[in-house]
Amino acid sequence: MASKEMFEDTVEERVINEEYKIWKKNTPFLYDLVMTHALQWPSLTVQWLPEVTKPEGKDYALHWLVLGTHTSDEQNHLVVARVHIPNDDAQFDASHCDSDKGEFGGFGSVTGKIECEIKIIHEGEVNRARYMPQNPHIIATKTPSSDVLVFDYTKHPAKPDPSGECNPDLRLRGHQKEGYGLSWNSNLSGHLLSASDDHFIHGGHTAKISDFSWNPNEPWVICSVSEDNIMQIWQMAENIYNDEESDVTTSELEGQGS
Repeated sequence: MASKEMFEDTVEERVINEEYKIWKKNTPFLYDLVMTHALQWPSLTVQWLPEVTKPEGKDYALHWLVLGTHTSDEQNHLVVARVHIPNDDAQFDASHCDSDKGEFGGFGSVTGKIECEIKIIHEGEVNRARYMPQNPHIIATKTPSSDVLVFDYTKHPAKPDPSGECNPDLRLRGHQKEGYGLSWNSNLSGHLLSASDDHFIHGGHTAKISDFSWNPNEPWVICSVSEDNIMQIWQMAENIYNDEESDVTTSELEGQGS
């Protein structure tokens, strides 16, 4: 039985390798640009930041990505990576390619580069990371615990804190289990939706919540879907939270089902 499973694994690996070679050979016909970067650990989340910088006299633009780590019992990090993306008129060096191997110029050139710029210590793996549209320096994350963490990455060192402690700028509580759903309101600054395996967005679902989204045209309307085959549309009361009447400090803020 063991030898049969080993044989099947070997065959599957060969098939995957052959399919990869076919894909790689045909990339020039599928894409204008291909860049690959080997991460030290898998990432469960990725999101482009909106900032773009075009250095004068360079044939590339600088973009930024938000990533997270999913390690094997080692320290996890929230990561901000800098990406060098070649301009449309960038000149590619074909000498780096071997036509006999089916390689063509313009893919993964010297101009294209990906670097980890900031690493912030995180509690457990980063299930999801999303920046706030009104201030992209603010990033909220979902953790293996029930908490939602909020970081202003400009207030953290580029290299991890030697102490090994996670120090978010905010810690939001309210859930009972971990989850993956996370979404900032694009109309209302500082308003964040969170969903988890405790079935909780105002107690409306009877199974794990898969995803949800703010309505871009109606600030207080959201749509949610879950594993109970149900899609729900919610319109929250605008006065559900009034900052002027609250005595709770920002650092003590606890999510009330959101």
